Amino acid sequence: MQNAVNLSTVRKALEGNDAKAWLSFYTDDAEMRVIDQDHPPSRPLVLKGKKAIGAMYEDVCNRAVKHKLDDAVADGSHMAFSETCTYPDGVKVYCSAMAEISGGKIRRQTNIQAWDH
Repeated sequence: MQNAVNLSTVRKALEGNDAKAWLSFYTDDAEMRVIDQDHPPSRPLVLKGKKAIGAMYEDVCNRAVKHKLDDAVADGSHMAFSETCTYPDGVKVYCSAMAEISGGKIRRQTNIQAWDH
């Protein structure tokens, strides 16, 4: 399936800062929840639909950040991965993500992020 999300395509998009590739992985009605220092579990940031998710990836991929896929596992219906992001000044961000896959596309995803301060 073209643009199907799998471990190989995730690594390529992540480490290549490729927002367009990332967006191709999501269903039109996808939902992403982000939990971090600004969005606690009781009030996560919720992005609904490809447009909102795409805007987030455009922002992230246009930053001078090096992304590295640390670990990943997948079966036919779920994928989990962790990544380390490093800014030019040495600040690091760690993200752990869990995604629900339907028809080769991400339907729901939760990201938990921790930032250096």
